[in-house]
Amino acid sequence: MKLAELKKKRIGVLYGGWSPEREISLKSGGAVIKALRDGGFNVIAIDVDKKIAEKLPKYKIDLAFIILHGPFGEDGTVQALLQSAGIPYTGCGVLSSALAMNKIFSKEIFNFYKIGTPEWAVLSKTALPGLNCAMHCVETLGYPLVVKPATQGSAIGVTIAKNKTEFLKGLRLAFKYDEQILVEEYIPGKELTVGIIGNKVLPVIEIIPVKGKFYDFRAKYAKGGSVHVVPAKLDKKIAEDVKDTAKKAFDALGCKAVSRIDIRLSPEGRPYVLEVNTLPGMTETSLLPDAAKACGMSFLDMVLEIIKSSFTK
Repeated sequence: MKLAELKKKRIGVLYGGWSPEREISLKSGGAVIKALRDGGFNVIAIDVDKKIAEKLPKYKIDLAFIILHGPFGEDGTVQALLQSAGIPYTGCGVLSSALAMNKIFSKEIFNFYKIGTPEWAVLSKTALPGLNCAMHCVETLGYPLVVKPATQGSAIGVTIAKNKTEFLKGLRLAFKYDEQILVEEYIPGKELTVGIIGNKVLPVIEIIPVKGKFYDFRAKYAKGGSVHVVPAKLDKKIAEDVKDTAKKAFDALGCKAVSRIDIRLSPEGRPYVLEVNTLPGMTETSLLPDAAKACGMSFLDMVLEIIKSSFTK
């Protein structure tokens, strides 16, 4: 889509929502709205609530820029709503959004394509026969363990358990957010992430949390919560391997236009994909804007590139 053509469009920025990540979505959406308005584009801010299906036709938008985080935003639901309404939208499609949001499905696909990912086990709230099943995960994977809800983002409900007490506490926390949870082996090493916009793989970022034990919600979004090293200080061959792994994960899930792939790099230099974020944050402390900036892209350039690549056949 050419710039002149986009200037004539009524762009609806869908943000907010009702997931635990609403606050972050409001900040991300606000940044996108400001950039587009400052750039002279016709923007309608749409704070998404549970009546969005009936409200959507009233906005009369030509295309939607989705910047919702978590359930209903990243799981293919709002994408399906827009598709059924005949409204073009940015980012990944219905299926790739759903697959990426569900960490269990993602890992099954990573295994099929032989993309490195930590070993894992699945526990279900409804099918869990008791403590024995949970403790079998410990025997199989060993401590430390990562316990996380299957379909949440921003490290919500995540625990790194080093012993039985922390493990059981982590199970209770994760089950507050989801019916199924993932118990995953902990990979020591570096916390990395790789953004992809269109077909361009952005520089690898190393994330160093300043406060807390890991890259949790506070480290992600509080000012000064983490340091982003862009590009990451890696051997050139390892950096290329990390980027190649990220692109393979992006392609395996059928993603397009934009995603951010979170990776752990082991001390031996092996990348392990943790998850693919199909609607990465765009706040002042977010990773994707930092990676785009390292490539010489302004925030508006990045937003326009996401729009352009969303509608490129």
